[in-house]
Amino acid sequence: MLVNMNDVLKPAQKGKYAVGLFNAVNLELARGIIAAAEKTHSPVIMGTAEVLLPYGPLEEVSYYLIPMAKKANVPVVVHLDHGLKKETCIKALELGFTSIMYDCSTDPYEVNVEKVKEMAEIAHSYGATIEGELGHVGDNEGSAEGSSHLADPSKYFTDPKLAKDFVEKTKVDALAIAVGNAHGAYKLPPKLDFKRIETIAHTVDVPLVLHGGSGLTDDDFKKAIEKGISKVNIFTDINVAAVKAQFSAFDSMDKGIIDLIPAAVEAIKLEVIKKLELFGSVGKVAYSNYDVDKIVKAVVQELLKRQ
Repeated sequence: MLVNMNDVLKPAQKGKYAVGLFNAVNLELARGIIAAAEKTHSPVIMGTAEVLLPYGPLEEVSYYLIPMAKKANVPVVVHLDHGLKKETCIKALELGFTSIMYDCSTDPYEVNVEKVKEMAEIAHSYGATIEGELGHVGDNEGSAEGSSHLADPSKYFTDPKLAKDFVEKTKVDALAIAVGNAHGAYKLPPKLDFKRIETIAHTVDVPLVLHGGSGLTDDDFKKAIEKGISKVNIFTDINVAAVKAQFSAFDSMDKGIIDLIPAAVEAIKLEVIKKLELFGSVGKVAYSNYDVDKIVKAVVQELLKRQ
């Protein structure tokens, strides 16, 4: 069932668990993510990011993400992560994405507020949700997001006082925070500022998002969620798991791509299941949490299409 971010993150925030966001730049990734969510009866968020569009153009990605989300028997959010340009965010909304992130975190604070506030009004007019970022989550070297490694990430940590002001002014539905996390694979163990997470969680009323989840320890995840994180972004782990599985399956040159696809899908599914179990979202599909009118309307529309 296709839903927006509020439908899955508000229950997560209340229930002290987190929902995973997994990027799906091709069909194999999407199949593995959906299979994992359905097997574990877990809500899930899947989508893509602006920096990943060279690997899967936004319009083409929408052709499979949105129909698959609608057909899934669990709540699925289709989300544009790290939208960097206004036009990219608007295109995602026009294509039917139910959630966007407009990342203006490298802009001066007032510019960030102004741009995200405008985009929030646009997203909400589509019935979609929006995530903003305050502070700046940097990139580990070699990450899919870039190579702007931050030597001293603490300079970019989220200020709890500004977080409250940012949320109130922009009307975002979720807030990505910088607390020692970074995109891509970590070369050295990260040190998350759990006290900062807890302080921000008590300062703002919207769900908090942890980017750069791949590479964190199980204890890091559990403690971050305990302190107030409701959404965790993962890509590197499932990306690498798919490649490892395909290398293992490619044991001779008489193989074709169709021999490798099942291995990739299964590996992605298993890796996503691990994360869903870790985040505590397994079995958290409770339709009483969702907008009943939205569910009824979706069912009626689907029945009409089949006639």
